[in-house]
Amino acid sequence: MKSILQSKKFIVAIIALAVIACLLWYYQPALLVYYTIATVALVGLLLYLGNWFITKTLDRWFPWTTYGRRRFFSHLFIGILFSIGVINAAYYVVKILATDLLPTTEQLVVANFYGAIVIIPVFSIYFSLHFLTHWQESELQMERFQKESMSSQLETLKNHLDPHFLFNNLNILAALIDKDTEQSQEFLGRFAQVYRTMLLTKAEDLITLEEEMNFIDTYIYLIRTRFQDFIQFRIELDADDSLMYMMPPLTLQMLIENAVKHNNITADKPLVIRIYRKQCRLFVENNINEKPEDLKTKSGTGLRNIQERYKYYTDEEVLINRVGEVFRASLPLIEIEEI
Repeated sequence: MKSILQSKKFIVAIIALAVIACLLWYYQPALLVYYTIATVALVGLLLYLGNWFITKTLDRWFPWTTYGRRRFFSHLFIGILFSIGVINAAYYVVKILATDLLPTTEQLVVANFYGAIVIIPVFSIYFSLHFLTHWQESELQMERFQKESMSSQLETLKNHLDPHFLFNNLNILAALIDKDTEQSQEFLGRFAQVYRTMLLTKAEDLITLEEEMNFIDTYIYLIRTRFQDFIQFRIELDADDSLMYMMPPLTLQMLIENAVKHNNITADKPLVIRIYRKQCRLFVENNINEKPEDLKTKSGTGLRNIQERYKYYTDEEVLINRVGEVFRASLPLIEIEEI
């Protein structure tokens, strides 16, 4: 807020100086000092506003944290080119208004020479301060992300080490041992694979969509064994595209777990979970049949955790919304070539 106020004060001061100089220029055109003041004020205002616009535009399209080298050279080139152009245009206009003569080549060379002497040091200081500010912000974002990532990992592990999760799956395993030895061995293998994958991927920042889907296939097996036909999965993904994208690990598992946790699953109204891709986004949808006790007690911590994890890797947002009786999560997919 303080920097914004300072910027506004600076702009107001430049505008006021420009207006005063132009008025003096108009009423006493013979005095060269007024031309100089007017020129400096107008050039200063145009340089400030123009470079502010360039900075904001490049922050949007070429952020420092993603395109460091490309951002530096493009910003430097565009900034110097714009600044030299403003100085030449201002000198050209003032020269005509003051003398009714066009500037000579020698005069333009001198104007550009002195302009460069002023601009290059100013830009050096500006880039140093600008880079330092973004570096500090990236350090804070990294620290915040590490805390959020650790929190996410602990939350996921806690959910899976939760006694209810263990007891439910152990009860299923015990029932299968008496009924179907072969299926019980398959269930035990998948059960162990879920924990093994969690331990192996907890230190990974990103994994491929294929790796995430392989894990989800195993996790879905446990869910289907428990709920039978009361839960249905519709996975509509092209296997060839799964290697092109990456995402934070265990994201889909958390969304599926969230759907199972907060909805009644019955024979009359089974839970239907659909996973599909549109362009560079992955969608996870489920029908809603909320448990009455969840209407007041659910906190949405898991969903916020997913949103915060994605912020570190992409500017695209994780979109969570409810459309009628359908809950939808839209996840940005991170293309491997952009990493």
